[in-house]
Amino acid sequence: MENFDFYNPTKIIFGKNRLGELDSLVPKDAKVLILYGGGSVKKYGTLKKVSDSLKNREIIEFGGIEPNPKYETLIKAVDIVKNENIDFLLAVGGGSVIDGVKFINLAANYQGNSPSDLLSDSSAQAKVITSLPMGTIITLPATGSEMNSGGVITYQHGKHVIMNPVLFPQFSMIDPTLTYTLPAIQVANGVVDTFIHVVEQYVTYPNEGRFQDRTAEGILLTLIEIGKQTINNPTDYDARANLSWCSTMALNGLIGSGVPTDWSTHMIGHELTAMFGIDHGQTLAIILPSLWEIRKDKKRDKLIQYAERVWNINDVDDNAKIEMAIAKTRDFFESLGIKTHMSDYGITSDKIDNIIEALEAHGLTALSETKDLTPEISRKILENAM
Repeated sequence: MENFDFYNPTKIIFGKNRLGELDSLVPKDAKVLILYGGGSVKKYGTLKKVSDSLKNREIIEFGGIEPNPKYETLIKAVDIVKNENIDFLLAVGGGSVIDGVKFINLAANYQGNSPSDLLSDSSAQAKVITSLPMGTIITLPATGSEMNSGGVITYQHGKHVIMNPVLFPQFSMIDPTLTYTLPAIQVANGVVDTFIHVVEQYVTYPNEGRFQDRTAEGILLTLIEIGKQTINNPTDYDARANLSWCSTMALNGLIGSGVPTDWSTHMIGHELTAMFGIDHGQTLAIILPSLWEIRKDKKRDKLIQYAERVWNINDVDDNAKIEMAIAKTRDFFESLGIKTHMSDYGITSDKIDNIIEALEAHGLTALSETKDLTPEISRKILENAM
């Protein structure tokens, strides 16, 4: 196992009917900016409950943060933070809203020339050493952004990662009942996103991270058990609670500590979202099975372990185990209603050149846990994904 530091200061408030506890979590004299996405938090009364829980505090609202949050939208909220002397940021939504609020926080505390520097230069991100206190109320289980210090922002037709320890939320409320009204496709995307967060920290190469492996396998087995169930029965509290907790634990740093990680599926998938507007979870479902097909020799030992421990494939030779595990993974995504080929989304093979050009333009030319996934290999993965 590799050396590692593990730090996660976020307090989790999990379960039903917890919104009333906001009053004890947000300073009484704080001027609060509540940020959210579309109209669903208003339509289903979540926003009113949040505002009522904050009682006599001065509140300003900022809505309209998009899926795949855009720099141009977020920068408007940065101006509000500065001009209104905001004391506390409260994100109400899914990963896109939380990622957006993290960038707003980073940009509002950046002393450089332009906040756009933060998206092109990781050293600029590191210069921000203070931030406003921030809380989240999660309405879509998927990204795990409620318990980590990273995010992804859309700028100039690209997806840009932000990461800074000052961006951990102080607290995150996870009430599975707030997710009951989600459309089925959003829940399915969340299951896939969570699943792939896990395997990108697990299906790499062996390094004696036994706790990390067993914990990752537990999350994967849980997702397989409850994925279809929570889509078909959205008010099944136990199923939705398990999805919510899995998505949080998948990307809070625990299972990735001390082990190699491979974010190639995410990096290539981001380009599909930026270029074609395909949902993030859908792009991951497109890329992962094909990436494993092309990279199965590099990932051989862990793919065999994955086949045996997660899918209980034992009575065949190792090559067959790998092929069956990849097929079962694809079938699992398809069973959730998520298609797994680019052609399913109207992408034709002549667009592969554009995707490769975007990867090169964004410096994504040495991907994977071994840094040897070149644009040429990305091309093979994309061709296989057609």
